[in-house]
Amino acid sequence: MGVKMGEFEAIGDAVTGGLLARAVEPGAGEVGEDGHTHEKSCLNCGTPLVGPFCAACGQKSHVHRSLRGFLFDFVQGLYNFEGKIWRTLPMLAWHPGEMTRRYIAGERARFISPVALYLFTVFAMFAVLNFTGALNPDAGSFKADIQEEIAADQRALAKLEAKRKDVAIAKDALAELDRKIAKRKEDIADSQRIVTGQGIITTDPGDEAPGWVRPLIESAQENPELASLKIQEAASKYSWLLIPISVPFLWLLFPLRRRHNLYDHTVFVTYSLSFMMMLVVIGGLLIAAGSPGLASVLFFIPPFHMYRHLKGAYQLGRFSALMRTLALVTFAFVAAGLFLATSVAIGTM
Repeated sequence: MGVKMGEFEAIGDAVTGGLLARAVEPGAGEVGEDGHTHEKSCLNCGTPLVGPFCAACGQKSHVHRSLRGFLFDFVQGLYNFEGKIWRTLPMLAWHPGEMTRRYIAGERARFISPVALYLFTVFAMFAVLNFTGALNPDAGSFKADIQEEIAADQRALAKLEAKRKDVAIAKDALAELDRKIAKRKEDIADSQRIVTGQGIITTDPGDEAPGWVRPLIESAQENPELASLKIQEAASKYSWLLIPISVPFLWLLFPLRRRHNLYDHTVFVTYSLSFMMMLVVIGGLLIAAGSPGLASVLFFIPPFHMYRHLKGAYQLGRFSALMRTLALVTFAFVAAGLFLATSVAIGTM
């Protein structure tokens, strides 16, 4: 009765502010001494709580708002991932077919999902290759190596030209010397173009390249280092394209098997690509450690792994798995070429 207009407006503002606060944090409970909220409805979707997790969205019934709780979540997440990865990697390395079959059958909690593992290995691969300098080699060292090759070619050219001055040389031998001299001069010219920064990609006015390709070649010629960085960035950003590029090739190996659908093939491809990228990581570390010979041995592992993966995942006989492995190796090179071409096209645009 005796409330003044200003006091009435203040009360209205307080009520409105409280409603807005609840609109921002619907159902938020009070934070107790343990750092957990205590509420009767899910803070994420507002569904009434009947257990430790929300029946509608799966969020925990009681969340925390304390540093201790944050650190607990961090350790728990790291432990869960680490626990899964130590179950996943040995299986992927030695029993890839069994693991893929079990994951498709529904054992999802035991293993890292194919997508999560693929993203992890892509990140690890590019991190290791950049750290070891495989993607960005030392330009000064590279040019010094080319200069040494030029000097060796020039010494060999001088010997050939001195030999050509011999008047007693036969006509057939003279023609062969002229061919070798021309080849040496061509090699020296190509090496000098690389040293002077003109790039490896060259195009002549008479080349019948499509109109949309010429600007890409010209930009790569003008600044090859920038073009290389853009291609690397495109390859890392669009690395997921390897999956849809590869799946159709795998489907061609089983066109009449209806019990294996595109989902099964996608899981197989994603796990297989993850393993291949881990081989690249190991190879990069071995090269950085000064063991390039040991790293070269890794080149023979992919066909063997593909064979075991196909045989176990699709439950094939030895001969059937071997024939499909030979086809899959060929398809892998084709898919890698398509992905590389796509990365070059995107990176030089």
